[in-house]
Amino acid sequence: MTPGELQKWLKTEESKGVGQDSGDGEAIGHKSGSHIVTIKNKRKDDLSVGDYDHMNKVIGYIRRHTAQKPKSDSKYSDWRYSLMNWGHDPCKDMTCD
Repeated sequence: MTPGELQKWLKTEESKGVGQDSGDGEAIGHKSGSHIVTIKNKRKDDLSVGDYDHMNKVIGYIRRHTAQKPKSDSKYSDWRYSLMNWGHDPCKDMTCD
């Protein structure tokens, strides 16, 4: 997802309604999405070690979670919404029913 797409998505109720609470009322994935937007808006030379560490965490999450695709109704599922919070819309890459 582009930074603009992700930023727009993070404002939706669907985005805010999925994921494990980070302890402050915001889901871990939703918080990650905000961090991803910040990282994607940086110039490559301005990226920190922490930014690279976070993106490695994002890649791992997306790989694990993508493998757990539900058998049906994935288009409007918490599975998809959670992945979108992490900056990946699986319906762009595969067929969602």
